[in-house]
Amino acid sequence: MKKTAQAAIRPEKAEDIAAVFAVNQQAFKRQEEARLVDVLRAQVSPLLSLVAVVDKAVVGHILFSPVHVENARRAPQLMLGLAPMAVLPEYQRKGIGSLLVRRGLDACRAAGSGAVVVLGHPGYYPRFGFVPAVQFNLRCEYPVPDNVFMAIELMPCSLDGCQGIVKYHPAFAGV
Repeated sequence: MKKTAQAAIRPEKAEDIAAVFAVNQQAFKRQEEARLVDVLRAQVSPLLSLVAVVDKAVVGHILFSPVHVENARRAPQLMLGLAPMAVLPEYQRKGIGSLLVRRGLDACRAAGSGAVVVLGHPGYYPRFGFVPAVQFNLRCEYPVPDNVFMAIELMPCSLDGCQGIVKYHPAFAGV
């Protein structure tokens, strides 16, 4: 049985920027995701950025940024994309990622987001209620299998009648 680390989840602060970069760099073993966070932080609004803190150290991070559905006849007023989500390697498999996702989805709902999409592991995200986005007639702008591009409605029926290609901020193309 895995031991859940005692982590506090809170909004990112200005003094967390270097630690958030380090978390993303170490978790992904490259800098592209860390740089993406910096670009989105500078260019996108609204942005929802949360950190996981253990013993006053940032050990995890999750980011939600606006996406839009190209040529949609109807789309939620606010739809967010979850990316990236990272936890320092030594804190992985301790429940911190799950805590970040759950608290992040709660914060998205509180901010008025009708739905969230994620391009991620099909064995991980369904536990939070994500289903293949194709079930809502949504497709990812990137050529990925249907089972890795997922969506969740945060408000009932928010994706009813919404169909099309989900577009991310152009900075995602560099990742």
